[in-house]
Amino acid sequence: MPAYASYPSLAGRSVLVTGGGSGIGAAIAAAFCEQKARVAFIDFDAESSRATVQRIEKAGHAAPLFLEADLRDIEALRRCVAEAARANGDITVLVNNAARDDRHKFDEVTPEYWDDRIAMNLKHQFFAAQAVHPMMKRAGGGAIVNMGSTSWMIGQGGMHAYTASKSGVVGLTRGMARDFGPDNIRVNSVAPGWIMTERQQKLWLDAEGEKELMARQCLKRKLYPDDIARVVLFFAADDSGCMTNQTYVADGGWS
Repeated sequence: MPAYASYPSLAGRSVLVTGGGSGIGAAIAAAFCEQKARVAFIDFDAESSRATVQRIEKAGHAAPLFLEADLRDIEALRRCVAEAARANGDITVLVNNAARDDRHKFDEVTPEYWDDRIAMNLKHQFFAAQAVHPMMKRAGGGAIVNMGSTSWMIGQGGMHAYTASKSGVVGLTRGMARDFGPDNIRVNSVAPGWIMTERQQKLWLDAEGEKELMARQCLKRKLYPDDIARVVLFFAADDSGCMTNQTYVADGGWS
C-alpha cells in the first residue's frame, strides 16, 4: 500500500484555495485539512462546496471555511481573501486552482466570450496573489502555487481561450517569483495532465479518449485529484523551501 508524506510545517498554516468546491480543488482543500492547516476555499458552486466541507468533517478533520463567490468579480475575491484572513490569520499559502476547461469552436469565439474565459482562468490568479502578498510579506514569507495545465504543452485544440490562459500561468508564475523572492515568498506552478475528476469523466472521457490516455502516458493508470493534491502540498511546505520560479508537470509522463 502507498504511504504518503506528512508536512509538519503546514500545521496551523493559513491556507486559501480557489475553486475548492469540487474536483482537484476539493482534493487540495482536503489534503491541507489532513495536514492540520487552517483552510478556507472560494467557490461559486454552493452545493458541491457544502458537500466537500461535510466530507472533510466526516473524515475527522477540522472543517474548512467555504466562501461563496464568482472569481470573475475581483471585488468579491478581495472580500473573500479578507474574510479568510480574519478567520484563519494572515494567509501564507495560496493555491490558485479555479478554472474551467470548456470547449469552443474557433470561429464562434466572441470578444466577450474570450474576456470571460481569461477572467475565469487567469485574471483572478494575479489579483488573488496581489491580495495575499502583504500578508505573506508581513509573516516573513509564504508559498503560492498556481495551477496550470499541460493542454497547451501538447498542442490541444478546441479550447483556445483555456490553453492561452494556462500558458499564461507560466509567465505569471515566473514574473511573480522574481518580484516576490526578496520577501521570501515562493511562487511555483503545477501543470496537471488529464486528471479523472467527476467533470472530466462525465463530459470528456470516452472509450477513444481512454485508449489515447493509456497509449500516451508512460504510467498506465488513470490519474486522480489526490495525485495532484500531494504535489501541491510539497510545493506549499517548507520541504520545497529552495524551489521557486518552477513549473512542475504532473501528467503521468504524457508530455
